[in-house]
Amino acid sequence: QVQLVESGGGLVQAGGSLRLSCAASGRGYALGWFRQTPGKDRSFVAAFRWSPNGTYYSDSVRGRFTVSGDNAKNTIYLQMNSLQPDDTAVYYCAASLKKNLHLNSRLMYDAWGQGTQVTVSS
Repeated sequence: QVQLVESGGGLVQAGGSLRLSCAASGRGYALGWFRQTPGKDRSFVAAFRWSPNGTYYSDSVRGRFTVSGDNAKNTIYLQMNSLQPDDTAVYYCAASLKKNLHLNSRLMYDAWGQGTQVTVSS
């Protein structure tokens, strides 16, 4: 089982930036970011596919967030710019271990991190 450790959450003002990191204990097919607010389902944010490298984004973050990966460290990053109060959530890193075509679906992920809180104040 892949272990995942997220870091980098915090409090930021609207328009600001944060960078999240997710370190994985092993290599699978892809790593993804999801976010969740109280009373709502966990929703897809972005994903990074290892080989070949590929990036995927939800419509709500495309153009503001950038996901990248460090192959040597089995680590991905989520650079979040132009943050808005609606981006406030717990952000989870997840590992997809098998090749698939639906990296935006929670069902394609086999392991999850503990989550990190991102709060954007207005």
